[in-house]
Amino acid sequence: MSEATIQAPTTGSEAMRLFLPHSPFVQHLGIELIDIGDDHARLRMPFRENLVTVGEMVHGGALAGCIDIGIMAAAWAGPRVPEKLRGVTVAMSIQFLEPAFAEDVDIIGTRVRQGRRLSSCSVDIVTTAGGTLVAKGMGTYQVG
Repeated sequence: MSEATIQAPTTGSEAMRLFLPHSPFVQHLGIELIDIGDDHARLRMPFRENLVTVGEMVHGGALAGCIDIGIMAAAWAGPRVPEKLRGVTVAMSIQFLEPAFAEDVDIIGTRVRQGRRLSSCSVDIVTTAGGTLVAKGMGTYQVG
């Protein structure tokens, strides 16, 4: 076995640390993992002009993508690693509360309940500098 052999992650959090930087959609949004631990994850989407809807307002679709990625990260957060390294969001709802204008946003995901394969997660999107709650999301994610 060569030194280039890829090791399987030993925790769900490690799986996210390995996966996120290589996901084309995560890269497209510019999302960075800030912190991940038991039942929670914090990510950041830096403001970029190609993510606006008009003027300097961040597009709702970009924010919806943040919610989806936050659900995924929260569902994987912690020590558990499924036998099969796969997962999918099976349900998601979003409430847009305030616009974000030309500002980075933080994605704060929390696993609310964990079943054998399904996890219920909540996500808050807040402006990084001002702390304004921009959107809230809930979702169910299937791991494994």
